[in-house]
Amino acid sequence: MARAIWTGVITFGLVTVPVGLYSATQDHAVRFHQLQRGTSDRIRNRRVNQRTGEEVGTGDIVKGYELAEGEYVVVEPDELDEIAPGRSQTVDITDFVDLDRIEPVYFDRTYYVAPRGKEYLKVYQLLRTALAEANKAGVATFVMRNKQYLTALRAEDDVLVLQTLHWADEVRDPVKELPELPAGRAERGKELDMALQLVDALSGPWEPGRYHDTYQEKVRDLVSAKAEGKEVALAEEPPTATDVVDLMDVLQGSLDRAKGGGGGEQAPRRRKKAPAPSSGKTASRRSEKRSELEDLSKAELYRMATEEDVPGRSKMTRTQLVDALTGTGRTRKKPTAA
Repeated sequence: MARAIWTGVITFGLVTVPVGLYSATQDHAVRFHQLQRGTSDRIRNRRVNQRTGEEVGTGDIVKGYELAEGEYVVVEPDELDEIAPGRSQTVDITDFVDLDRIEPVYFDRTYYVAPRGKEYLKVYQLLRTALAEANKAGVATFVMRNKQYLTALRAEDDVLVLQTLHWADEVRDPVKELPELPAGRAERGKELDMALQLVDALSGPWEPGRYHDTYQEKVRDLVSAKAEGKEVALAEEPPTATDVVDLMDVLQGSLDRAKGGGGGEQAPRRRKKAPAPSSGKTASRRSEKRSELEDLSKAELYRMATEEDVPGRSKMTRTQLVDALTGTGRTRKKPTAA
């Protein structure tokens, strides 16, 4: 059972409902400890006095605002609580706005909101239903852990959701901050029509379960492989930027690939069958094989290199793997005699 990270009340008009705030997400990242190289000794962070080098207990630490070099205004934790009486326990809805009018850049963290007792279910349900039917979000502020948050309270099917928002002065203006941006939209033409076809071909329902954090999966594979003394396949090199001259060909190829995959999913690459041996020259056979290998992904090439026991394969680039498998690059390891 999840525990509330904050408790207080939601107010709208003269209506008040006691609620608890719960984290809506959890981090699945692989966690590492810091060790001293060459040992199994853990490294720990400690709070130390910068001048004396001595460790300082949490109870002896206060906040200081620097007015000038070496000159501070000291603020006690209790003083921060005292300047926000009441508000630290209140989500105060001041406005209701259309949900789709809040730009995504303003959204930060997401929390679930639950009533703090069965006796508050009716008022909670009334607010949730009103927000859902009006398709509105309640804009509110509240204080948690000595920080005030701007929030949007909205309705999901079964629960009220509170999303913290960035303040207006925290959101950067892209026109001022970014070096290069196009002026206006792309002109009508074949390229835009094909791009729209590609978007349509790759469109589908939002199914979050389809997506996986492949990087964290690879981190776990790396840890497992190193624990077992195995070699690890390197990631594929990033694709090169699309040349404007080749844009139509790239769009057409992308569209063909999307349609070939069926629905909105990308068509998987398939390994071509090796041609039957011919009486042609060795160079010709190598050329044919190289052409086939260049159609494969780096992961597929690495699997083939593993099957053929190519030495040093874990550190090879995609091109080097192709060279090794066609015999034009590094030599393959010869099998040892039994």
